Amino acid sequence: MNHDRVMLLIDADNVSLDVIEQAVPWVTKHYGGPHVRRAYCTAESALKHQAAFKRLSIRPMVNLAAGKNSTDIAMAVDAIELVGSERPDVVVIASSDSDFAPLVSRLREKGCRVVGIGQEGKTGDETIAVYDDYEVLAHRRPAARSAVVSATSAGEGKPTPKARAPRKAAAPRKSAARSRTARKSAAAAPPPAPVAPPMPDRARAILDALPELLGGETVELRVAAERLREAKLLSRSGSSTRLFGQFPTLFELVPDKQPNHVRRRAAD
Repeated sequence: MNHDRVMLLIDADNVSLDVIEQAVPWVTKHYGGPHVRRAYCTAESALKHQAAFKRLSIRPMVNLAAGKNSTDIAMAVDAIELVGSERPDVVVIASSDSDFAPLVSRLREKGCRVVGIGQEGKTGDETIAVYDDYEVLAHRRPAARSAVVSATSAGEGKPTPKARAPRKAAAPRKSAARSRTARKSAAAAPPPAPVAPPMPDRARAILDALPELLGGETVELRVAAERLREAKLLSRSGSSTRLFGQFPTLFELVPDKQPNHVRRRAAD
């Protein structure tokens, strides 16, 4: 189903870049190409994602004002003004934040169908219920996306089948002594290394907000708390040390007695 006028407004401080890259084709497929594509974010996010914004024809709306909800307020004010000037049939809001409920109701009163897009692991039922329609998109791992690109890069988008190796001739039967030696070697071999469990979505969201940790850098807790609040991962009165403490195998607070920095714990 396509509409003549579609707007896509993205809370880029709330959903990951991977979800944004999925949101644009999803909107185009279900409602038609959005004629307004805006991402509301901090200056740091705009610089970090500028290549993707250019590729997706998304206009970054940089918010320099301080405050926990300043980006949300800027997006809400802009949405009301755009509805009056652009007259869209559909407004798509990409955010997992339930704070946009009053905006959704006001846009619906103005005759718009309001659709939401959220990130898996960050979206609650109270957010989904507000919209006329809602789609939850999973944040994919970079390795998984690379594997898909590699698999479809050859043979007109199809994986290239592996050539079958020629069948080997039957090997002569081993002697009993050699068989006993092989069994002893197999018994002495070390067990396979355990497979690491998948990273929780909340921990992955923390790394999205603090990409320096992926590079092995140490981040000051004060700076980390500000960035986590901007990403809606930490409340105004929440404790960053308590949040990092939920994932002791992933994050390390330093120094031990009076920590003021955080770093990603090295893998064993």
